[in-house]
Amino acid sequence: MEFYLLVRTKGFNAERQALNYLKRQGLTLISQNYSSRFGEIDLIMQGKAEIIFIEVRYRKNNNFGSPAATVNFKKQQRIIKTAYSYLNSLPFTPPCRFDVIAITASELEWIQDAFQV
Repeated sequence: MEFYLLVRTKGFNAERQALNYLKRQGLTLISQNYSSRFGEIDLIMQGKAEIIFIEVRYRKNNNFGSPAATVNFKKQQRIIKTAYSYLNSLPFTPPCRFDVIAITASELEWIQDAFQV
C-alpha cells in the first residue's frame, strides 16, 4: 500500500507541475483526471482554437527511455477513446489534439501533437 501511495504522490506532483507549466503557456484547464469506461485523461485544456488532451508521464531519469516512450499505441488508443467520450458530451465537436508532457527529475518536455487519431 505504501508503494502505491508513493507512486500516486509522484504522479500527482508531476500532473501539478505540468498543469502549472501549461497555464504559464496560456492554456486554460477544462478538466483534470477525466475518466470514462475507456480510461483516464490527465489534463484537458483549452488552447487558442482547440481542446488539448494531455497525458503526463514521469520517470526519475531517462536511463530506461524517455517518459514519452511509455505512451505506446495501446495507451494512445485508450486516450483517444476517452477523448471521444468527452467530446460526445459537448454540443459540437471542436478541433482537438493529443499532447504528452514528459517529466524527469531534471526536465519537462512538452510534445505537441504527439499522436493522432
